[in-house]
Amino acid sequence: MLNPTVFRHYWQQLLSVALIVCTFVPLKGYAENTAYRFSPVNQYDINLTAAYWNPIINYVSEKSGVKLSLKIGRTSADTTSFVLAKEVDFAFTNHLFSPDREKLGWKVFGRRNVPPVSGQIVVPEDSPITDISQLKGKDITFPGPEALVAYKVPMAHLISKGIDVNVIFGGNQNGALAQLLAGKVQATGGNSQLIAAYSTREKKKFRILWSSEPYYDLALMASNKVKPADLKAVSDAFFNMKNDPQGKEILHQASTKIGLTGDTYFIPSDGSEYASYRKFYQSAPASLR
Repeated sequence: MLNPTVFRHYWQQLLSVALIVCTFVPLKGYAENTAYRFSPVNQYDINLTAAYWNPIINYVSEKSGVKLSLKIGRTSADTTSFVLAKEVDFAFTNHLFSPDREKLGWKVFGRRNVPPVSGQIVVPEDSPITDISQLKGKDITFPGPEALVAYKVPMAHLISKGIDVNVIFGGNQNGALAQLLAGKVQATGGNSQLIAAYSTREKKKFRILWSSEPYYDLALMASNKVKPADLKAVSDAFFNMKNDPQGKEILHQASTKIGLTGDTYFIPSDGSEYASYRKFYQSAPASLR
């Protein structure tokens, strides 16, 4: 009789070989060497993030002939670490506009057609806190240390006003707001678009203590490893979704899942809309650069 340990080891080796083979077999319908990884920042919990993006990138892959696969981490910071480690090729992010990160060679090619957003500091509607000065010494949650609009911008404002707070990270905007509503913290910093969408989905109301100047929504970006022809094919697929009945329906369903309007779609961008991000880093506290 075969020893169970030997049997298990045999099957582990066989599975490893099978996985390696599958990794290098070109997928039907896609050209060789056109498989890229796409990492969108976790604006929501991991399940909702995947539910929004998977139908979209599956459509873009099919229409462009360029295979995209979703790669997201447990938190927004984890996902950004993939980008910085050059483990992915496309991203939907606003974490790459600092002077050092712009040297990495990522290029903006698109964004969503949504109004600019603001960084905000909010409390539950029935909170006794009515002014940010009352937050001194209090626990405040933010989505994550990489979130520019949702963390760095509000935190820079608190620092400029001399309001010391205890920072706690929730992993994403949903997690941060859930901690606030559970009474674990006294306030939350966030992105106005995501806070409003959460409020609608969960039927919860918040009091806005402070809002920043406007910043454009996250950018679709490509690394300098992406072939120009592949970038054009992927870009065209994103931008033409709104003109194709199938693509339009996918956008509608994906957008309503996260609280965006049903007519949200992707449009071209040359990156000039993100000048406010670059301006932020010119005067940001050293701890937030």
